[in-house]
Amino acid sequence: MMQTTTAASPAAPAAAASTVQAPARRRRFRLPRPTGWSVLRLLTVLVYVFMFAPIVVVVLLSFNSSRFGTFPLEGFSLRWFEALWANDAIVSAFQTSLLLGALTAIISTAIGIAASLAMVRYDFPGKGLINTLLITPILVPEVVLGVALLLFLRWMSIPRSFALLLMGHVLITLPFVVLVVQARLTGIKPVYEEAARSLGANAWETFFRVTLPLLMPAVFAGMLFAFTISFDDVTATLFWKSGGTETVPTQIFAMLRNSISPEINALGTVMIVLTVSLPLIAGFLARRFARGGRT
Repeated sequence: MMQTTTAASPAAPAAAASTVQAPARRRRFRLPRPTGWSVLRLLTVLVYVFMFAPIVVVVLLSFNSSRFGTFPLEGFSLRWFEALWANDAIVSAFQTSLLLGALTAIISTAIGIAASLAMVRYDFPGKGLINTLLITPILVPEVVLGVALLLFLRWMSIPRSFALLLMGHVLITLPFVVLVVQARLTGIKPVYEEAARSLGANAWETFFRVTLPLLMPAVFAGMLFAFTISFDDVTATLFWKSGGTETVPTQIFAMLRNSISPEINALGTVMIVLTVSLPLIAGFLARRFARGGRT
C-alpha cells in the first residue's frame, strides 16, 4: 500500500507565525484636557466646601466632650445641649424667637394673601407702584432698613418695643410671602371662582371654599418661610429690639462678645436644624397639597 506524502506548503510557517500574538503595546495614560465646564464644576464644589465646612465644624464641636474646640474630638457628649436648657437666658430667647416668628408668620401671611389677591385679580390706579413698594424691602439692605426705621421712629418719639420689633419683621418677611402667593395665584384660573359665584356663593364663601384651598401650598410655604426668616434675623433685630429683649440670634451675638463657649456651638446646631428642616417641610407640604394628598 503506497503512502502519499504531503509536501509542506511554503505558507505554513507564515500562518503559524501569524497565530502567535504580538505583544500588546503599552498604552500611555493621558490626563483629560480641562474644559470650561469641568473647571466650572470644580470651582462650584470648592465654593460649596468653603461655605459649608464651618457649619460642619460647628455641628461636630457641639458634640465634643471637651470644653475646648479642638480636633480630634476627645469624646461624644450631649452635655452642652443639656446646658442650653439649664440657661435661663437662652430659654427666654427661644421663647421670644418662637413667639415673634409665629406672630410674624401669621400677620405676614394674612397681609400677603390680601395683597396678592388685589394685585392679581383686580385692576386699580397705582397698582404697579404698590406692587413695587411691597417688594422693595428685599432690595434694600437690612442695615439700611433697620437704621432708617429706627431714625424715623425716634423722630416720631416712639420708643423701641416688642410691637416695633414685630412690625419690622413683618416688613422684612412680607415680600417673600407676596411673591410665593402671587406665583401660585397666577396659575389658578378665575373660572373656578366665577363658577362658585354663579352657583350663589358670595365673596367670602368663594374665597374660603374655592380660592383658599387652592392657595394652601403657597400659604404654608410662605408662612414657614416667614417664620424662618424672622427666627434667623439678627441685623435688623439689633436696631429694633428694646432693652432686655433678646432673640436667639442676638443672644448668640451677645455671648460671642465675652468668649466662645461650647454652648454656642450647641445653640448653633439647634438653629441649623430648625432653619434647614422648616424649608424642607414647607416644600414637602407644598407638594402634598399640590397633589391633593392628605398630610
